[in-house]
Amino acid sequence: MKDLYFEKNYGRLYEVIENGRCEVFEFDHPLGRVRHQFIRREIPITATGGPYFDIVTPYGYGGPVIKICAEGRKTQLVKEFEQAFGEYCAEHGIISEFVRFHPVLGNALDFEECYEVRYLRETVGTNLAAYEDPVQREFSKSTRKNIRKALEAGVIYEIIENPKSLGEFKDIYHETMSRNNADAYYYFEEDYFTECLKYFADRILLTKAICDGQVIGMGLNFTYEDRIHTHLSGTLSDYNHAYPAYVLQYALTVWGKANGYRLIHDGGGRTNDPDDSLLMFKRQFGKNTRFDFYIGKKIWNKPVYKKLCELNAADAATDYFPAYRCKKHLEASRV
Repeated sequence: MKDLYFEKNYGRLYEVIENGRCEVFEFDHPLGRVRHQFIRREIPITATGGPYFDIVTPYGYGGPVIKICAEGRKTQLVKEFEQAFGEYCAEHGIISEFVRFHPVLGNALDFEECYEVRYLRETVGTNLAAYEDPVQREFSKSTRKNIRKALEAGVIYEIIENPKSLGEFKDIYHETMSRNNADAYYYFEEDYFTECLKYFADRILLTKAICDGQVIGMGLNFTYEDRIHTHLSGTLSDYNHAYPAYVLQYALTVWGKANGYRLIHDGGGRTNDPDDSLLMFKRQFGKNTRFDFYIGKKIWNKPVYKKLCELNAADAATDYFPAYRCKKHLEASRV
């Protein structure tokens, strides 16, 4: 399966945010082929033999993907990949790796013998292909009621394919992030949106909710093959009574169904809590469509990993990974 998250240009979007460089490891073997995309980041700790690096999946989902595999040889192919990639990491000073596997693709289960794979939470989608009327079958009863109320009150929606500018969306998105006191990681700056247009203008789909001539909500979505990925969204708090977030999702579902898409993937919540408020909101649009989201951890160089933790007074056994990047320790090490 091809997907947006495995595009090299998608990884490049997050080089500045992650303070690293997007790289791809292509593993070709008589048993098959594995492609692995990641961002390589320099570890901000001075240590003998450095500089050292760690790698992480670009924002969203990814991980290694089996492109071709000889029948019945998947386990052996993954073992050969692990050996080859371990040598690559040793050569390039890569100490550890954190992977966010793709919940729709399900590649986590292919690499359980290579990484410490752990289920984190579910993600939600709207299945457009399985139902003639996905709004009726996938949306909750209360959600459909909210949408009817909004439309009857005069809220309208607009779909913009291949937009020329993301300025209007950026303003609403930033207002929403400020209102929610969002972490700086999610507060994408001007250059990010410029790069989005540079690399993916033909895959961007904007949704708008409009009330009395005022844009009260917008969504930035990506189309790829037969899927739509919701990416970022924002609403004006003064218009929450007009249900802009519900109208945006309704617009995307109606448009996606009419244009032959099979799935809208909305992702999951902000936390691992099964009652996470964002996850609960997304479930209203996908009563029947859920995916399992797994993460993967790997220490490629255990002696150096341990040394970095010691230098930063970090407990190597902590749940935070990689432990040497725990913020409180990094801040203390700079004093």
